[in-house]
Amino acid sequence: MSVTPTFFKRFLLPGFAFKAVVIGGGYATGRELAEFFLPGGPWGGVLGMLLAMVCWSAICAATFVFARETRSYEYGAFFRTLLGPAWFLFDGAYACLVVIMLSVFGAAAGAIGAAVFGWQEIVGTLALVAGIALVAAFGNESVERLFKYVTYFLYSVYAVFVVLAIMKTSDRVVANFASAPATADWALGGLTYAGYNVVGAVVILPVLRHLTSRKDAVIAGLLAGPLGMLPAVLFFICMIAYYPAIGSATLPSDYMLTRLDAPVFHVIFQMMILAALLESGTGAVHAVNQRIAGVLGARGRSLPPAARLALSTGILVLSIFVANRFGLVALIARGYRSLAYLFIAVYVIPLLALTVWTRGRFSRRSTARPADLPSGGAP
Repeated sequence: MSVTPTFFKRFLLPGFAFKAVVIGGGYATGRELAEFFLPGGPWGGVLGMLLAMVCWSAICAATFVFARETRSYEYGAFFRTLLGPAWFLFDGAYACLVVIMLSVFGAAAGAIGAAVFGWQEIVGTLALVAGIALVAAFGNESVERLFKYVTYFLYSVYAVFVVLAIMKTSDRVVANFASAPATADWALGGLTYAGYNVVGAVVILPVLRHLTSRKDAVIAGLLAGPLGMLPAVLFFICMIAYYPAIGSATLPSDYMLTRLDAPVFHVIFQMMILAALLESGTGAVHAVNQRIAGVLGARGRSLPPAARLALSTGILVLSIFVANRFGLVALIARGYRSLAYLFIAVYVIPLLALTVWTRGRFSRRSTARPADLPSGGAP
């Protein structure tokens, strides 16, 4: 007898998982927000973030519906269906993204460990590597528990941070919003940021197996945008107290917390960032594990925890060398922008085009038995 998935797993877990992937080393530290939204000014930055949020919701909804209708719960199956013989284009692009993402996360973990605990940077990076590899080794259930509990911790810390920051800097926030109009390039920043981060919608495909209907997929997708962007908007508003100087800070979060003079909360916030790095990195690595598990499953084989651990460790160690070679800001500025356009070309445009062209066909197929639909790999 099957058990109906809970409300949390059907509607909130996909959004929390999406948030886990996009928050990453730059968003959690404020570096990505400074890179893509501060150039638009205070109001332009908010508008850019709202634009990115709307894009995320629309594309997540289309992705979740497509994944459920085709039973594609890992990105290999998803792109074999979406792109046909050209599926390898996404594989190549995602491989580049994973290396850049993990190198950013590793660099951020090293910088936080050095700033807060006085560690050598490699110690913080290796601690993150160990955490990601261990959680990813135990598959879907382990990863979903991480997403759930880190989300509670993260939202709680952001709420306290916003209250503390507004209490101490509200006058400067209001003054800077009043004196700095939006600039003309805010939309470009929002679209670029949405473009490279929206790949998180396919990174989290394994958690979509809890969806019970097309309606579930649409609702979960629409919620993913606000759930993913809410902490960023609140953080950005607090950053405006230090605009424009904060734009050049490598770790805007550390810049702000130092000036708020709350040493205990400073440590708690940095621990939250480390937890965000852990869930983001785990999501990226778990997607690769599920991709390989899907290939092996089609051949009647499985991917045991020991193999998942070895695979995760290999990917992470490769990324450490990238992190040690380049700085955090350079990785974000040089690597992510070009990937945004690549993912728009091989994922967003084909997905939206196919969603429009085949809407009627998918509506008819949604009443078919699960056994009649293509297999999407390991559940």
